[in-house]
Amino acid sequence: MPKVEFLGVGMARDKQLDAPNGGDLVDLCDQVLAPIPFSCRSASCGTCQVEVLAGMECFEEPNDEERELLELLDGPDNSRLACQARVKPGPGLIRLKPIGT
Repeated sequence: MPKVEFLGVGMARDKQLDAPNGGDLVDLCDQVLAPIPFSCRSASCGTCQVEVLAGMECFEEPNDEERELLELLDGPDNSRLACQARVKPGPGLIRLKPIGT
């Protein structure tokens, strides 16, 4: 089962959880009150852009909306939008941190 680790920023503590069935990253963030900011939750603002430090292979491919916004944001190649990314079921470790921290 994939383990998802959210690196804390500032005073926020690191959070982690097991995601045995995979799922929407936004829902996993909500489950543990992860230190990832959200605004629109619909791939139109980029607030939830995260850097994937490990485990990019544990995600499904980005959908068209996510891909388009990531191109506009011109972030690092290892970034995803937490509101759009889906974690695949299966083994693995994902390490994330908000962009700009």
